[in-house]
Amino acid sequence: MFAFCEGRKEGCNDFGNVDIVMRRSENGGTTWSPLKVVADRGDLQAGNPAPVWDESNLHHPDGVLMLFYNTGTASEWEVRSGQGRRQGWFITSTDHGQTWTTPENISHFIHFDAQSDRPEMDERTLAFTPGHAIQLKHPAHAGRIYVAANHSSGPPQSEFADYRSVGFYSDDHGQTWERSENVAYPSSNEAMAVERTDGLLQLNIRIQDGAIRRRLIAESNDGGVHWDSIYVDDQLVSPVCQGSVLCARGDTLVYVGPNDEWERRNLSLWMDVGGGWLMPKLIHPGFAAYSDCVALQPGHIGVLFEAEAYSEIRFKTMSLN
Repeated sequence: MFAFCEGRKEGCNDFGNVDIVMRRSENGGTTWSPLKVVADRGDLQAGNPAPVWDESNLHHPDGVLMLFYNTGTASEWEVRSGQGRRQGWFITSTDHGQTWTTPENISHFIHFDAQSDRPEMDERTLAFTPGHAIQLKHPAHAGRIYVAANHSSGPPQSEFADYRSVGFYSDDHGQTWERSENVAYPSSNEAMAVERTDGLLQLNIRIQDGAIRRRLIAESNDGGVHWDSIYVDDQLVSPVCQGSVLCARGDTLVYVGPNDEWERRNLSLWMDVGGGWLMPKLIHPGFAAYSDCVALQPGHIGVLFEAEAYSEIRFKTMSLN
């Protein structure tokens, strides 16, 4: 099991001297390896790690660990204002994170800014997830690597209306990339993808403007290329914060996020076993913010999350029973 996060050397700001660091656990999260830097852009930013395990690469029958991330030359506001650049990269490992390939820039496939071959798009910010990417399993699109993301277009707009969520996908293990249509909802921002057993792909999305303190859902029946429905899920509370989603134990859908409309606190677990969301289970009382989750032994998931006013990252095992 692998845990990735941003190593922010100079404070809590998103931009600056930020590396991506990793720990590994071989006993279900009881103990963890020493911290290891896996992506470093010098004094600039390497952030938004989005890992996924590629299980269907014929050249690597034991699997390939892929890690997607973003780099930036300026703060988010400066990039939105056209004064900086964000790009998308990935690295891979075939020895469980011991060594990694040279970073590969995929921005020319997925992001068209002033320095690309399609500057008329005027795309500015670019951010993967945060959280994990996925590999699709349903036969219709089996093997597809899918990375949820968001970007902004044109000058900054009030209430973050320049943001849209989007998905990037590869059907050849990362050699080439395509992008979904935008989620047609202004201020749709940080997102994570999940595939249900019937092949339905969902993006679970943060609504950045804060007008509705709930989660936005976009659904696709063609592997995340087009969005067949976009709606606000009234049951999933969110205080303008990232949340994580997972399909675990058959078709049980899991959502993890703060259970509060106004503050990042009371991290909770929602489960949908096919008839709607059940009453949420409390994971951590008090302050809790960004998270990610992973399937463990049958009937359990692991939750990695920020706690103690961003000063700690914790791991907790939760039962789905």
